Amino acid sequence: MTTHSTRRAATAAAALTLTLALTLALAACSPSAEPSRASSGAPAHDDGPTAALSHIHGLGLRGGSLYVATHQGIHTPGADGSPVLVGDRRDDFMGFTVTADGDFLASGHPAPGTGGPADLGLVTSADSGLTWREKSLAGQVDFHALDTARDSTVYGYDSANGLLRVSADGITWDDRAALRALDIAVSPADPATVLASTESGVARSTDGGRTFAPGAGRVLAYLSWGSPDALFGVDPDGVLFRGTDGGARWTRVSTVPGGAPQALTVVDARRLFVATGDGVYESRDAGRTFERRMAVRAADGGH
Repeated sequence: MTTHSTRRAATAAAALTLTLALTLALAACSPSAEPSRASSGAPAHDDGPTAALSHIHGLGLRGGSLYVATHQGIHTPGADGSPVLVGDRRDDFMGFTVTADGDFLASGHPAPGTGGPADLGLVTSADSGLTWREKSLAGQVDFHALDTARDSTVYGYDSANGLLRVSADGITWDDRAALRALDIAVSPADPATVLASTESGVARSTDGGRTFAPGAGRVLAYLSWGSPDALFGVDPDGVLFRGTDGGARWTRVSTVPGGAPQALTVVDARRLFVATGDGVYESRDAGRTFERRMAVRAADGGH
């Protein structure tokens, strides 16, 4: 088989894997996927040395602390690397991001038995996830990906409708392009430049997500643009790539431990976090090596 044929076969396989991931993502999480669990009401508690978390949806850093958005609430690593629940909410936080001001933005579904609409819309926390308040679109939208631009514009991918929505204040939203995507990333240098991971490659918009060029090139699952010189993507097999030329070119860096990726967050050109099947890994050398920061094991009801 020629090198060109090998590359095409690998791209096709990655696209198929991403298609399956997209199918699961667009189907969303069922609010009744797992039984309701009583909360202790304590600000945080340890879920065990290798807690069962069915899926990780997002990662963020605030004040040097790592926060992990999961199917069972927001967690942070304990001293021994075990997940510690933040607050007492075990909502299924799908989209999740930390703003430049340190506020948490999230979306998803309420925990079973807690009442309220099936879709959280956009919710926000100013105290690192201890308490949350409704911001907008409650009962209307489930964002599976969230990101913010340098001017605080909020970009959200509405998975149920396959639509990118954009808001200057997190309250009033403008509907932008219709597309089928798994993740989005906004340029730190230009709020109008947005990338989306699709089953045909990375799609690019230069008009604030109103239109996207067709996905092309590298098929990636998750994207994160931490600073102008720190664009990374990870493919469905856990291979990490670094992007240049605004995402037009991708260079292989390494393979992340732990299997298929579940989330990616880039802090700067050297520091990044990737969630995989057995935990959350941190790199401080631009993705060349990784150290596990939080250990998890798969639970029933994953997606």
